[in-house]
Amino acid sequence: MKEIEKKAKQQGKDVALVLSSGGARGLVHIGVIEELEEQGFHITSIAGCSMGALVGGMYAAGKLQDYREWMRTIDKRKMISLWDFSLSLDHIIKGEKVIEAMKEVVPDMNIEDLQIPYCAVATDWENGREILFHRGSLYQSIRASISLPTFFDPVRRDDMILIDGGIVNPFPLNRVARHSGDLLVGVDVSGHDYKAQSETQQVINKRRKRSSSMPMSILNKLIPDNIDFNYFTLLSRTSSIMIRQNSKLMTKLVPPDILIDIQLNRYGTLDYDKSERLIAIGHAKAKKAIENWQKTQHP
Repeated sequence: MKEIEKKAKQQGKDVALVLSSGGARGLVHIGVIEELEEQGFHITSIAGCSMGALVGGMYAAGKLQDYREWMRTIDKRKMISLWDFSLSLDHIIKGEKVIEAMKEVVPDMNIEDLQIPYCAVATDWENGREILFHRGSLYQSIRASISLPTFFDPVRRDDMILIDGGIVNPFPLNRVARHSGDLLVGVDVSGHDYKAQSETQQVINKRRKRSSSMPMSILNKLIPDNIDFNYFTLLSRTSSIMIRQNSKLMTKLVPPDILIDIQLNRYGTLDYDKSERLIAIGHAKAKKAIENWQKTQHP
């Protein structure tokens, strides 16, 4: 291991890695990490927000492959079985069941005992402050960072109400422990290709309207033409645009040496049953970004 680390340093391939928020799209991070390692990069520290904090935590614990294998077992039925629904007014899912299931695969540990420096980002709902986790329980930090408002139960700790870190810093390029000579590599999956998404939906709607089957004819009469524009989609896209703009601003403030910016239109926040497809996208996008960076180093 020491010989590999020494070689990586000599080649200038030490990496401080930052992983953005993005729900299930954050599974792309796994493919990016694997591609970085396959190409000889050595990750010396990691910081993440929301799903980036989860994947980054699994890597820092040396358990990313165990987590990936567990994700292979997740289908729609198992995913729903891990949702402990709540009748609370401030959340739908308690979030305890999925964390306990993950602990059976990757046991909890203190951040101080991880293999590399790690930081997770959450938000204090009480005053809007950014909360950083550098020590303490790994799963407590992850649970706080992924607490998507109204979906997961907020984490209550030290008189704070902690929610998803993506609210204040979805792409924490300024929070990773970076050593002298480390390349800053950022993976941003917070963006959506809204144009492609809209075009895909239009195709689906046209096919539905052309259908001559009796059930579909009845359904077409019941479904208004503007069903895709509603309270839920309006609020969801508004939130996504705000997060994306914060992410882009951070990229300008702290420019990474290698930016792997991945905008998706086919995969949503809850597509955890499509892990292998998302991981494959991560591999492809990382490979392309590394190739482009290498060209700038050796024109």
